[in-house]
Amino acid sequence: MNKDQQTIKELITRARKAQEIAESFSQRKVDELAAAIIYKLSRPEIARELAVECVDETDIGNVESKVAKLTQKMPAVFYQIKTQKTVGVIEENLEMGIQKIAKPLGVIAALVPSTNPEATPIFKGVLGLRARNAVIFAPHPVSKQTTVKVTDIMRDVLEKNGAPKDLFICIDTPSKSLSQELMAQADITMATGSGDMVKAAYSSGKPAYGVGAGNAVVIVDETADLLDAAEKIAIGKTGDNASGCSAENSLVIHESIYEDLLRLLQEQGGYLVTPEEKDKLEGAMWVDGHLSRDIVAKPVDRIASQAGINIPDETRFLMVKETGIGKEYPFSGEKMSLVLTIYKYSEFDEAIEKVNKITQYSGLGHSCGIHSNDDDHILKLALNTKTTKVIVRQPHGAANSGNWFNGLANTFSLGCGTWGGNIVSENVTQKHYMNTTWVARPIDRKPASEEEIFGDLLKSVVLA
Repeated sequence: MNKDQQTIKELITRARKAQEIAESFSQRKVDELAAAIIYKLSRPEIARELAVECVDETDIGNVESKVAKLTQKMPAVFYQIKTQKTVGVIEENLEMGIQKIAKPLGVIAALVPSTNPEATPIFKGVLGLRARNAVIFAPHPVSKQTTVKVTDIMRDVLEKNGAPKDLFICIDTPSKSLSQELMAQADITMATGSGDMVKAAYSSGKPAYGVGAGNAVVIVDETADLLDAAEKIAIGKTGDNASGCSAENSLVIHESIYEDLLRLLQEQGGYLVTPEEKDKLEGAMWVDGHLSRDIVAKPVDRIASQAGINIPDETRFLMVKETGIGKEYPFSGEKMSLVLTIYKYSEFDEAIEKVNKITQYSGLGHSCGIHSNDDDHILKLALNTKTTKVIVRQPHGAANSGNWFNGLANTFSLGCGTWGGNIVSENVTQKHYMNTTWVARPIDRKPASEEEIFGDLLKSVVLA
């Protein structure tokens, strides 16, 4: 047994001992613990302290967005899940003689990305706790201090309320090899992070819930309320300096409203780069074919400065006109930065084709959006794209992971279906953090007749 294996084995042993105690917790007990953790970490003073330290440590995102995640998003997550049963009998169907009983998964390996080290451990920790699991966090090396501090706060809440603090453990000297070993020894992995780590989770030999890469494409058609669309696009694009996978990456705009929308986006703080500036920006953003860490979730003035572009003081994000899609056109891919790619279309089928080509190149299965008041267009987009979510008339970056203004599950883990190499095609939420035992009792049901089974479905088919 090597050093990494021994280190993780010791953490797993501690976590299992704590998890065995948690198995006896009542629904009320886990709900009280979860509520205490969310309440503690959503206090404005604590949230701001964590946000400031996070940005100082990682140089990713911005303080106000991170404060909002802790003070607004996390309470919304808890509000949505608090009535969902996670202990004992959670569902009954007397007519069918079925009972469902919730059981823990065990010890969860929770990968924590550098783009969201302040909120992801709370989300995975609380959902894991409510289902009576233990959670071991594997932070990204560049954000370990933030994740360790958040974990320590949650451990303190557990201890003060009579629960074993080792229900939450954080690797304090993270490395890729330790994360891989954790995934191999834990019962299941909740993977959020780089594509390489998600792939490693799926190949660890243990079950895993992974997420796919984002590259949100948003259509704006000729029926849209353009001012409303521009305002919402700016909100979605600029949240946490576009560190999230759901931030608007490309717009596909109908030709009849193209110029008007660009003008409104400029009024919202968008700066439209010239062709010469576009070349400079591309050179600064992609180094040896890879997206530069020096621009990911950085303030827009720093991106412009690195590219040698002069921008107005009120600029919030950059806009780049594009026509091509694919490897030779890097602006068509995920950028995780305050840079928005702009396309034009003539017919709606062309817009759908662009969405499909862009997501096929980058972000397949994740999501797309539309600003439209044409229900036929909305449904046609949903029917003809390989995306797990279509966000309608909302700020995509703020809506895709759930919000008060839509009915999606509030989450920090977004499944992309088999298109994105994931097992789930929905937002990962409480139900994914527990096993279920089905109790099936006999019912008084006679076999259906052949007519009841087939009806008229065989009238027009050829039977061999």
